Amino acid sequence: MTDNEILICGAGIAGPALAYWLREGGFTVTVVERAAAPRPGGQTVDLRGAGRTVIERMGLMDRARAESVDQRGLALVDASGRITAALPADSFGGEGIVSEIEILRGDLARLLYEASLPGTEYLFDDTVTALEQDADGVTVTFERAAPRRFGMVVGADGPHSVVRALAFGPEREFVRPLGLYTAWFTATDDLDLDGWYMMHNAPPGLVASARPGRLPGEIKAGLSFRSAPLAHDRRDIAAQHELLARRFARVGWQAPRLLRAMRTAPDFFLDSMGQVRLDGWSRGRVALLGDAGYCATPLTGLGTSLALVGAYVLAGELATAGGDHRSALRRYDEVMRPYVGQAQQLPPGGAAGYAPSGRLGIRLRDLSMRRMTHWPMRNVLAAQFAKAGNIELPDYGRGFTTPGAAPGVRGLIRGWR
Repeated sequence: MTDNEILICGAGIAGPALAYWLREGGFTVTVVERAAAPRPGGQTVDLRGAGRTVIERMGLMDRARAESVDQRGLALVDASGRITAALPADSFGGEGIVSEIEILRGDLARLLYEASLPGTEYLFDDTVTALEQDADGVTVTFERAAPRRFGMVVGADGPHSVVRALAFGPEREFVRPLGLYTAWFTATDDLDLDGWYMMHNAPPGLVASARPGRLPGEIKAGLSFRSAPLAHDRRDIAAQHELLARRFARVGWQAPRLLRAMRTAPDFFLDSMGQVRLDGWSRGRVALLGDAGYCATPLTGLGTSLALVGAYVLAGELATAGGDHRSALRRYDEVMRPYVGQAQQLPPGGAAGYAPSGRLGIRLRDLSMRRMTHWPMRNVLAAQFAKAGNIELPDYGRGFTTPGAAPGVRGLIRGWR
């Protein structure tokens, strides 16, 4: 082991993005991922604000645009399928609820994974089971691979982070539930969406949604419901199917078709929504990135921006700290803390605004959607959407600003104190 060897747990969006920037900074990087290969598909994520700037600095914007999903915007529909309110994708300068650039999570993760190669070691079908720190580094025990030593470990493994549990404590201490559960899955159906991300609300706090995928005939579906915490087994897919079937049994619009498609979807998953809150994102030589450290939930639309910006800042601070990892992690917190704080502020109404409990709440939500582009709602929403760009990205050197340039910070990496 040398001090500049870093292990990243998680190969979603945050992990490969960090691997890319660490490699630009001259570090030796290993990424461990529970899945057997980069995960394909998934739902769409937004490229907006400072997250878009990071993608541009990586030289990936043209490829991201080429693989983006063509969507007209968000449309609310009633039980018969009639559109009751709509917000086009070009609203708010392309930074609205549905942004100008929407890309499938798996497609973005693949672009980042490929950008991190060559030079990054990936350990797929494995995970971390134990961490033991000392003054010189971290001894990591894996489920499959032999134990190894690293100068630092970064948890980029989502809101249910294994690294966070091992180094910081149990999940219940850091995750604040929103009282909302969501199932996402891909369906192959001839459902005519006319290019819209369609959403149907029904009492009590139920949401059925469908949006176009990137491939012909592909639908990205969602089923959400408000609930107190449930003791469900995340591995028991059949039980989760039955739970949703009961909840949505009397829901109109296309809910029956979505329920049928759910049972054969290859990528179905159900999870609770919750925000991750910590006073600090590092413990010694272990740090957290993205949803593992500061999940904002999909309700904000800023999770991807937080992951991309966090990766850029963490790598840049480590590369320019002159070997002082404590100083780098302190600066990472100082730069990111205000941005994360704003991003975690939920839109008006929070979970209740997304999934109103009663019919009156649904009608009021439809009315507010119709008024979003008019004063005073426009000003309120514009401030919400502007949060994605409310950070001045530091300049860490040529390798961190110009794609393909020779890194300007490699000479600063020495043994960490």
